[in-house]
Amino acid sequence: MSNSDSFQRFMFEDIGVRGELVRLDASWQAVLTRHAYPAAVSRYLGQALAAVTLLSGTIKFKGALIVQIQSQGPLHTLVAQATHQKTIRGLAHWHEPVREGALSDVFREGRLVLTLQNEGAEPYQGVVALEGETLSGALETYFSASEQLATRLWLFADEQRAAGLFLQALPGQARSADDWTRVVTLADTVTEREILTLPFEDMLYRLFHEEKVRLFDSEPVVFRCACSRQRIETMLLALGKAEVEEILAEKGCVEVVCEFCNRHYRLDSVDAGALFSEEIKSLPSSTRH
Repeated sequence: MSNSDSFQRFMFEDIGVRGELVRLDASWQAVLTRHAYPAAVSRYLGQALAAVTLLSGTIKFKGALIVQIQSQGPLHTLVAQATHQKTIRGLAHWHEPVREGALSDVFREGRLVLTLQNEGAEPYQGVVALEGETLSGALETYFSASEQLATRLWLFADEQRAAGLFLQALPGQARSADDWTRVVTLADTVTEREILTLPFEDMLYRLFHEEKVRLFDSEPVVFRCACSRQRIETMLLALGKAEVEEILAEKGCVEVVCEFCNRHYRLDSVDAGALFSEEIKSLPSSTRH
């Protein structure tokens, strides 16, 4: 399928408005096959993964961008992550049942958190109240409050694909209010079927054929989890030898499951002994010569 698992930028050259498109296919299926999500949960998770991929294209960074929702509702935790390499992963936690509905019904009172983990720098985090009837509306509220840039998103997801469209007025660019209103009005006519199935070129022509639009090269998007045995061992070292030995005494092994990819890691007493032995060897010597 054309544009499957791809991210693509475009620009309205005459009016200082940028846009982005994303479609997730195999990468979205990779998320769904790892957990049995109810339909309402998977729909919001797919939209969040499309959104975080779009937002990752608006900034220059080396690391990860995370969109997280924490709430008091049936769907109480939603996490979507994209890296600068356009790899994605996501997860959701919920209480049964979760019915299809507006954002306020599914999440109720909550907060929206955007975290930028940039290598070599302290993480940046923006937090706003979860407001709006859709996830796109909540993210638009975030941009209005924090970035003060006119921003619109259109997000869709079904059991096969997730996709999104993003528009943002560029700072310092001369444009009339009518220009922004016009392109947003045109974008509002996009349908779920179009954004999930049409080639990007065809969809942009359908929406904006009277505008001067420059379409840039597409970038692939893939599912990839950052978990590894080394990361698990680092976590256990931080937990401490005494606590690990207590778990071993009680259960016979230490088992860790990655919530993102559902991969299982198992360490027995021999593994733990080697792990903490290596830690001791790596400590700097206090002997002076």
